[in-house]
Amino acid sequence: MKTYKNLSGNSGVVAYEMGEKFICIKFEGESSIYTFNYRRPGRALVEQMKALALKGQGLSTFITEKVGANFDSKR
Repeated sequence: MKTYKNLSGNSGVVAYEMGEKFICIKFEGESSIYTFNYRRPGRALVEQMKALALKGQGLSTFITEKVGANFDSKR
């Protein structure tokens, strides 16, 4: 996993990993890794999450406001 840049300095996202149709997220204080994919929550949201992950800012807020607990799996 890649360390999330956290340009705002107060993100709940610590790390991420991307593939063609998914993004996996590790949150601060969590041992689990959450997978979001084209099936759940869907292509548009996953692509936006991937863009925010690369930017290093806004990912945690986006997940809180737009995605919520709509993840595909947790490991």
